[in-house]
Amino acid sequence: MLISKDVKMADVIHENYLLVSVINRFGISLGFADQSIEELCQTRNINLDFFLEILNTFLNQDYFPELQLQTFSIQLIVSYLRKTHSYYLREKIPQIAQQIEKISSKNENQENYILLKNFFSEYISELTNHIQHEEKNIYPYALEIEQIFHNQKELTEKNLPRIKEHTIKSYALEHSDIEIKLLDLKNIIIKYLPPPVGENNSYNSILFELFKLENDLNDHSRIEEKVMIPKVYAMEKEILKRYNII
Repeated sequence: MLISKDVKMADVIHENYLLVSVINRFGISLGFADQSIEELCQTRNINLDFFLEILNTFLNQDYFPELQLQTFSIQLIVSYLRKTHSYYLREKIPQIAQQIEKISSKNENQENYILLKNFFSEYISELTNHIQHEEKNIYPYALEIEQIFHNQKELTEKNLPRIKEHTIKSYALEHSDIEIKLLDLKNIIIKYLPPPVGENNSYNSILFELFKLENDLNDHSRIEEKVMIPKVYAMEKEILKRYNII
């Protein structure tokens, strides 16, 4: 069942507490009393339709209205994606790193701890590099294409080769390595590491957080791959057609 604008925001959080991190990306913190979603968006100047679609796609993995989401501007979509990046780097990753660090003092087998820590460090490095690439190259390019499409910026010899030879679609292939690395990290805990002595729940807690991160990343990737990329690609094709470029 989909969330509507009349539903109270507090009831939505009771439905799935993981949405707290999602609404934070829109500048919404707890303490909104009995406000409905519509009232909350009005008081904070948030695009109601976009907010509802994000909540519903996060809550229901079977619900993903690609065409509806593609009606929103690239600027709005990228703004949300960038706030999601900030959540990963400033909150989620440090939280997991802190949990791993706590294991050190409770684990008699330091080799296991070092293995987990090193592998997580490698994952952080790959994820950070991936995010930085998106922030410095992909998102600015997507925003530039939108500006050219709406005649807010001219097509130049500098950006023309990118549109013709290295379209936004090639970017979709770059997510798989990050997903595989996270799977390997989970498997280390699930298959190979014995729990710290007297601390059976330590690895469980880390594993739960990794699964939460994975679900959030999957939702993030869906928006990039099924909304942003097709929308930008359609704009690229229209721009080339407009300028009679094959």
